[in-house]
Amino acid sequence: ELAPGATVTHQATLLAGPVLAADRCDAPKDKWRPVEELKAELEGKGWTIKNVKTSDGCYEVYGKDKDGKKVEIFFDPVSFKDMGSDD
Repeated sequence: ELAPGATVTHQATLLAGPVLAADRCDAPKDKWRPVEELKAELEGKGWTIKNVKTSDGCYEVYGKDKDGKKVEIFFDPVSFKDMGSDD
């Protein structure tokens, strides 16, 4: 039963939860740039990289940003665009 005034789409959105990595990155593997390039770009911005792994089509970076804040962020493997985190 729907809440008063709610639509089916609204209810489905609420149930879907956060965007998953699989919904963020879908570039074919042969188009990916080397992970070393991503590390170099982030380190050039003052980041400290602890680890980078591949997760559902994205690079998932663990480390600290330029302000020393702990980060766990997904990056598009082609554009290196910040695709957000699971937080």
